[in-house]
Amino acid sequence: MSRLRVTAVSAVISIAFVMPAAAQSDDALVKRGAYLVNGPVACSNCHGTRNPDFSIADGMEFAGGFHIVDPAFDVYAANITPDKETGIGDWTDEQIIKAIREGVDPEGDIIFPPMPSPTYNNMSDDDAKAVVAYLRTLKPVRHEVEESHWNIPQQAMPPAKGAPAPAMSDTVAYGGYIVNALAHCFECHTPMGPTGPDMSRMGAGGLEITLAPGMSVYTSNITPDPETGIGNWSDEDIKQAITEGITPQGRHVSPPMPFPWFNNMTAEDLDAVVAYLHTIPAVSNKVERTEFQMKNFP
Repeated sequence: MSRLRVTAVSAVISIAFVMPAAAQSDDALVKRGAYLVNGPVACSNCHGTRNPDFSIADGMEFAGGFHIVDPAFDVYAANITPDKETGIGDWTDEQIIKAIREGVDPEGDIIFPPMPSPTYNNMSDDDAKAVVAYLRTLKPVRHEVEESHWNIPQQAMPPAKGAPAPAMSDTVAYGGYIVNALAHCFECHTPMGPTGPDMSRMGAGGLEITLAPGMSVYTSNITPDPETGIGNWSDEDIKQAITEGITPQGRHVSPPMPFPWFNNMTAEDLDAVVAYLHTIPAVSNKVERTEFQMKNFP
């Protein structure tokens, strides 16, 4: 799914919402998982094997190896295909869900950050099962990934509560679920404090992300601050930035913002995300525009 094969993915999206996950058949569960993985959760944005030009290698969309460097860690994204030797083919469903939501692999090793387990810890049981059901359908790819290293103390997330997602009719609450349990927006868009993300400035941007030597980006302020954030953007402006990576000024958003994946989100989910973002506290934090761009993203 290099370039995401949007047509194929979108074909399953409308079906994925026909019924609540708890009542879905196995087939519908896989379709819900396909929507999540290739939409708001955007797994292959990190787990895709990247070419030198940053595009995802054909057939390697979930085979891992993407190198992410930070003062706190030097990690390679895992192979999450069902290959039994180099991927997750021998993991049980429960082990995969624990790795996603608690950040602990079957050997007991902690595998985050930058894996957004703090966000996924809020994922419902139904959606976690849907993600696993879809990952089981992927073609196994044998791809040995280098070992990751962390320079900071690590601690697993607490056992996930797995509470059901809010009703879609509660637009703001459901938007909050997408942002805080699936799309991990604040993992990137919150500035870092001395001991971790500074949640008192949630969404204020300015986090430096190093994709490769000489390839650093600074995340945008996505709070409703009218001068330094998105407070003066219309709902359509916000949705265009989310799904197309284009600001109201016509500028292109830099990766790793996963707009090609977010472009697969339903209109209802996008409306909910925008409604929720309008409710978070405005924070004044001017972030210098990142000029680094990639021509072949994803």
